[in-house]
Amino acid sequence: MIVDAEGLVLGRVCSFVAKQALLGENVIVINAEKAMLSGRKEMILQKELRWLEIQNIGSPLKGPNHEKRPDKYVRRAIRGMLPWHKYRGRDAFSRVMVYMGVPTEEIKKFHNVDVKSAKIEKLEKARKPVSGLSVAEVCKAVGGKF
Repeated sequence: MIVDAEGLVLGRVCSFVAKQALLGENVIVINAEKAMLSGRKEMILQKELRWLEIQNIGSPLKGPNHEKRPDKYVRRAIRGMLPWHKYRGRDAFSRVMVYMGVPTEEIKKFHNVDVKSAKIEKLEKARKPVSGLSVAEVCKAVGGKF
């Protein structure tokens, strides 16, 4: 299953993808950088920048690791909606792949799926008029270089 996240609310996309992965479906999310975070721009950025201040005082290498690339940011959001500490949650998470843009050759190579002929889920229920920021804008604000 291929899901196009362009213009969709991030939480709604992530919950749909998590449910499908738990049901045993292999899910590929494309255009991850164009997913939207809803809310006021100032509040979103303030929350993300405050989140960056949290770190392990003993050893910063041990975490928490803050994702600054849109594809990893979305994948982490999906992981938060899965029962990660159980085997079925980790197994479901291994069936989820997230990409920036639409890398047709990479998807063909690793997943044997032709993007041009495959049915792409648009998730019209997850689309609503959003005042907020895209995932790419948030990642750039917290220091992402992609």
